[in-house]
Amino acid sequence: MTYPQQPSFGPPPPAVPAKRRKWPWIAGGAGVLTLLLCCGGAIATFKGSGDSEEPAAASVAADETTAAPKKAVSKAAEKPQPKAAGFGTAVKDGDFQFTVTGMKCGVAKVGGQYLSQKAQGQFCLISVQVKNVGKEAQTLIDSAQKAFDAAGTEFSTDSTAGIYANEDQQVFFQEINPGNTVRGKLVFDVAKGTKLTTIELHDSSFFSSGVKVALK
Repeated sequence: MTYPQQPSFGPPPPAVPAKRRKWPWIAGGAGVLTLLLCCGGAIATFKGSGDSEEPAAASVAADETTAAPKKAVSKAAEKPQPKAAGFGTAVKDGDFQFTVTGMKCGVAKVGGQYLSQKAQGQFCLISVQVKNVGKEAQTLIDSAQKAFDAAGTEFSTDSTAGIYANEDQQVFFQEINPGNTVRGKLVFDVAKGTKLTTIELHDSSFFSSGVKVALK
C-alpha cells in the first residue's frame, strides 16, 4: 500500500532577533538629566547663598560705619557745658570787664519824688561795675545788654527807666577811658512773676559775642 508523500516545506526560516526595548535607556537618560538638574540647582543655590552673605556683611559694616558718628555725636552732646559766671565774678567782652554785683526785682517805680517812672510789670535792677581794659575810650550802651529767663525768653533794657535809676551818676552813653571803672544799674521792665536767670553783657558793639552771667 502506497501512502501519499508529505509535502516538503523546506528549512525553517531563520529566527528574527527580538527588538531591544528602548524604554530602559530613555528612563535612564531621564534619570541622569534629572540628577544633573538637581546638582546644578544645588550648586546654584550654594553659590547664590554664598554671594548673598557678602552684601549682608557689607550691610553690617555700613551700619557700623554709620553708627560710629552717631556715637561720637552723642558723646559730644553728653559733654558738660561750662557754667556761666555768677555774682562777683569778673568777665570780659571786648574792651570791657563786667562784674555783676547784685539784682533786685519787684520794684514798682524808679526815680525821685518829682521825676520817676512806673513799671508796666515790675522792674528788675541789676547792679554792675564796668572797667575799660582796652587802650581807647569806649562808650557803655545799656540797650546792648540782654536778660533771659529759664525758658530762654529775651528781655531788653528800659533806657528811660535806667536814667531815673542812675540819676546820681550817669554811667550809660558816657565814654569810659582806659583803666577807669563805672558802676550803675541795668533796668529791665518785665511781667510780674518773671524770674530772670541770665544776663548777657556786651561791650560798645551790638555785634560782639557777649558774655553771660548767671543771676543766682
